[in-house]
Amino acid sequence: MSLFATNSSTETLPLVVVAVERAVDRSPDGLTYALPRELAQLPDGARVEVPLGRGETPTAGWIVRRIAEGEDIGIPREKIKPILGVDPSGVVLPGELMQFARWISAYYACPIGMTLASILPAAVRKAIGRVERTLVDLAPAPAAGAKTVIVKITKRQQHALDVLATLPRPIEIADLAEAAGYSSVEPLKRLIASGHLVATKKTSFEASFIARAGNIAPAPEPTAEQSAAIAAISRDFGQFAQHLVFGVTGSGKTEIYIRLLEECVRRGKRAILLVPEISLTPQTVGRIAARLATAKVAVLHSGLTDAQRNQQWQLLAEGGADVVVGARSALFAPIPDDSLGLVIVDEEHEPGYKQDSAPRYHGRDAAIRRAQIAKCPVVLGSATPSLESWMNAIERRISTLHRLTKRAPGLNVPKVTVVDFGAERREIRDRRVNLVGPTLRESMEKTLREGGQVLLLLNRRGYANYIACSDQRCDWMLTCTECDAGMVCHVDATGAARKSFVRCHHCLAEQLLPKQCPECGKPVTVFGLGTQRVEEELTRLFPSLVEGETMLRVDGDTMQTAKHFHDALERFGKGEVKVLMGTQMIAKGLDFPNVRLVGVISADTALALPDFRAAERTFQLVSQVSGRAGRGANPGRAVIQSFEPETPAIRLAASHDFERFAAQELADRKEFGLPPHRRLARLILRHPGESECAERAVALTHALRSFAGAVEVRGPSVCPIARIAGKYRRQIELLSDSAAEISRVLAEARSRGLLKLGEELAVDVDALSVV
Repeated sequence: MSLFATNSSTETLPLVVVAVERAVDRSPDGLTYALPRELAQLPDGARVEVPLGRGETPTAGWIVRRIAEGEDIGIPREKIKPILGVDPSGVVLPGELMQFARWISAYYACPIGMTLASILPAAVRKAIGRVERTLVDLAPAPAAGAKTVIVKITKRQQHALDVLATLPRPIEIADLAEAAGYSSVEPLKRLIASGHLVATKKTSFEASFIARAGNIAPAPEPTAEQSAAIAAISRDFGQFAQHLVFGVTGSGKTEIYIRLLEECVRRGKRAILLVPEISLTPQTVGRIAARLATAKVAVLHSGLTDAQRNQQWQLLAEGGADVVVGARSALFAPIPDDSLGLVIVDEEHEPGYKQDSAPRYHGRDAAIRRAQIAKCPVVLGSATPSLESWMNAIERRISTLHRLTKRAPGLNVPKVTVVDFGAERREIRDRRVNLVGPTLRESMEKTLREGGQVLLLLNRRGYANYIACSDQRCDWMLTCTECDAGMVCHVDATGAARKSFVRCHHCLAEQLLPKQCPECGKPVTVFGLGTQRVEEELTRLFPSLVEGETMLRVDGDTMQTAKHFHDALERFGKGEVKVLMGTQMIAKGLDFPNVRLVGVISADTALALPDFRAAERTFQLVSQVSGRAGRGANPGRAVIQSFEPETPAIRLAASHDFERFAAQELADRKEFGLPPHRRLARLILRHPGESECAERAVALTHALRSFAGAVEVRGPSVCPIARIAGKYRRQIELLSDSAAEISRVLAEARSRGLLKLGEELAVDVDALSVV
């Protein structure tokens, strides 16, 4: 319900542009409304309610800008409706964030209202309080020569200090009281007053991450390469500059980030640190929050509860947080104007930064724009940079390149062995499916025998991905009835009976696994591989491994919430779990010193995809997961199983030679006129009728070509997956040397009403996938 309402005539009222939270794209910048006198002081970015459509349905929206007197508004003044009132949330977005949202809307061809709606979490509208916790730690020893005042303490208080010395620190004051056997925290408060303990205030959410992180190692001394990068980036504080930190896995990129965050906070500014997936936040947040002990660290990502999301968002909006860590949505943090001093994008190459629904923004590219608006440096970091970022640094000189060529002191470069898995399988006499070859099995046995831990990667979940008739003369294969794609077999081992079912990974349709071929009546067989099948084989090969206890499978089927994944990593970090096996969720950002072996079950799973980025992704995945080994005192090893071991992406990843791979891949892309040499936007049309989908695609293509100019319009063509969820798919590709030219064509198409986003049309600017 609105706080205000008005029936005032709109003839003399000031006018504003409001972006309604609907897919209204008749006017790319928003709709015009009159601003009642009682609301005259509302700033741009205020959330309001407006009447929409013939039924004047109360609809939430945002004031985008005021219309100057005499400006042509294109409609009769008497038809303009007044704003109904202020939205109950009372939210006002900062000016820089509004400017950022307008850029997102224009560049990614998404209605401004939909863009702004994605910024404000629904939980912020709920009245949920914020709770703070007091964390305590032992006071640091006084500096040499410093004068100290000796304060006597009781034996009970000394007991508390002794207990604290044995616990992970910092710790909540109530937890220390319980561990010391106190009935209240008052004796500990007196230790704080006497200087024996130091206390910091953290939100309950911050405190939980610090508790997960446990004891944090003291800050290491930066290497010469780290120091050079820190100094060069620090010189750009206060102005926009783009930096690429290219460092081998384990070279200490996170330490550079932390030092820069410390410097940013010291200067009284705030910072954003992006990580590609929520799975990486526990270790990152715990480490940062502990190192920046006097700073407030907020967390934003889709895995938060409503209460946590509201708590963190309000903390940022009130200017109470110094650093925000999160996935791509953390870019929309409501940081007050003129206070953002640094933006960092860790693992900038990761496809997880690309949003798969409108607005389809790329977190890395959007981060660069947010830093430009705030006039602050942006730091991109990766051991395997995207070819876009690499080309910007090497050829276009847009970014300053910082190389970290060596692992941090105490870390070993893993020895990587590429195995010709086809040859190994021919030597295996066991007629059963064998996904773990002799080389990998022997390495696992040795590692487990010596007390090490193992990471195993297979980027394909389920049990098997090919279901067909067992009679070779019959060509029946099980496919999804709603998609032009095969079904994947899964096994449900819960309960007394083991049941097999099939699932489409595109529309999520499910059915029981048929026992007989519907065409010839012969038995059905399953081929291929998936994480469940690997898990089954590991149980057979290593009887000492107990599924769910000393061996965990980590994929989209077992890790249904962020908490499940965080708990799995916590158990692995404590050494309870000896083998962690899963999909790409385990391939990046994890830092566990006792991981001595990394195994890749099949390095070829992405190479067969009809996508020009398949080789780049394969290189990145193999290189990144190999880098998880050798992060402790013991040497690490990686065993990469491949049916195509001489493929450049795999061979060069094994030798950690990114620069040679990038040079070869960029040359190939240039020859075929593909990104990053050219910019790509993809329009996907969907419709239940195949002929109607094709006709609409042809009509849109002709319309676009009439004003495309220098932009090449390719298509229309059938998408590699021609039908998903009962809808046929056609695609149109726009390619140009200039991003501005593609933006011009899309803007013109929007103004002509050609791009009506929804179930039947998606616009993907700088598309990462062409499947």
